Amino acid sequence: MLYWISKLFTENGESTWRLFEYLTFRAALAIILSLIISMLFGGRIIKFLQKLQVGETVRDLGLAGQKEKEGTPTMGGIIIIMAIIIPCLLVAKLDNVYILLMLLSTTWMGIIGFVDDYIKVFKKDKKGLSGKFKILGQVVLGLLVAVTMLMSQEVVVRMEYSEADKLGYKNEIVNQFQSKVTGDTMVDVKTTLTNVPFIKAKFWDYSKLLPFLKGNAKDMAGIIFIPFVIIVVVNVSNAANLTDGIDGLATGVSAIIGATLGILAYVSSNAVAADYLNILYLPGTEELVIFSACFLGACIGFLWYNAFPAQIFMGDTGSLTIGAIIAAMAILLRKELLIPILCGIFLAENLSVMLQVGYFKYTKKKYGEGRRIFLMSPLHHHYQKKGMHESKIVSRFWIVGILLAVLTVITLKIR
Repeated sequence: MLYWISKLFTENGESTWRLFEYLTFRAALAIILSLIISMLFGGRIIKFLQKLQVGETVRDLGLAGQKEKEGTPTMGGIIIIMAIIIPCLLVAKLDNVYILLMLLSTTWMGIIGFVDDYIKVFKKDKKGLSGKFKILGQVVLGLLVAVTMLMSQEVVVRMEYSEADKLGYKNEIVNQFQSKVTGDTMVDVKTTLTNVPFIKAKFWDYSKLLPFLKGNAKDMAGIIFIPFVIIVVVNVSNAANLTDGIDGLATGVSAIIGATLGILAYVSSNAVAADYLNILYLPGTEELVIFSACFLGACIGFLWYNAFPAQIFMGDTGSLTIGAIIAAMAILLRKELLIPILCGIFLAENLSVMLQVGYFKYTKKKYGEGRRIFLMSPLHHHYQKKGMHESKIVSRFWIVGILLAVLTVITLKIR
């Protein structure tokens, strides 16, 4: 909004508010606004939720310090969502398809998470929203993201005409122009190309999974791409939900991931950086730098209240939303194959539950008695059972998260 308002104040053909035209300034402003909003309104929202007696009901799992958390306000994801959407509406370009998709993702999953928390807290139903409805909501979001990427003329990969011709994408060209920098003929291509880590090739196309369709493979790539996007959204959203089990864990890890996605958005939207790193050049994704800045500021601001001892929990309102945001942004940046590395903490938490449940059922069927791999799952509870304080667990998970984030970035050069 402020970007477009700045355009109204022009003098001799130049805006007197030129600062708002710079991506770095808008990103910095987005972080500041997100921090201010989350920290300024966070305390008031906590008091309001306390008056409504919106407290967490804690199931006794035999964990140290668990019962002390009883009655702590939940549904704090409202703070995160508010601190993302308001700065984004003020600072980002609202006609950008990537921004519109991210705002839709945030709002949509925020509503689903809110309904889930509302049923748990106000209806006193510990199960909350039925699992099938939550999955359905995630599937719908994944479908919207995938279809938009396939159909929108603004979601493109920019490359040299000669390269598009060589790869057989002449029929997928939606725009053609001459580069002001090199003078080469550039084209915008509608494609399901994506970046692949650790492989020298610049990109890979989902259509390669359909060799039996031969010449029609590119047109039919959606039958692979759409289900894959849905699977990514569902799994990352649920994994973030599982990670939100101790004070500050999911919030801090998500902030690290958000900052990394901001870096990936910047290099993907910069022609020089993309060419140097040999990754896909994605015009328009520079606005995702703004969104990731809002996301980072919101997470850090919420951490002010969510760090041990937590004054508020994000609930499913927050955890389902941040997971969906991370998944959607990675997919839009065509870095979804980096998710197992970047979201390694989420992956470990998710796998610990799957392995625990699977092994328990297997041993119960084979030996008549269920056995466990971990003392308790998700993984962070295993370390709690071993007597480690949750602050130490969170700090160490953050450190691992930072290492994974650095590894994610350097994969752009490790080919």
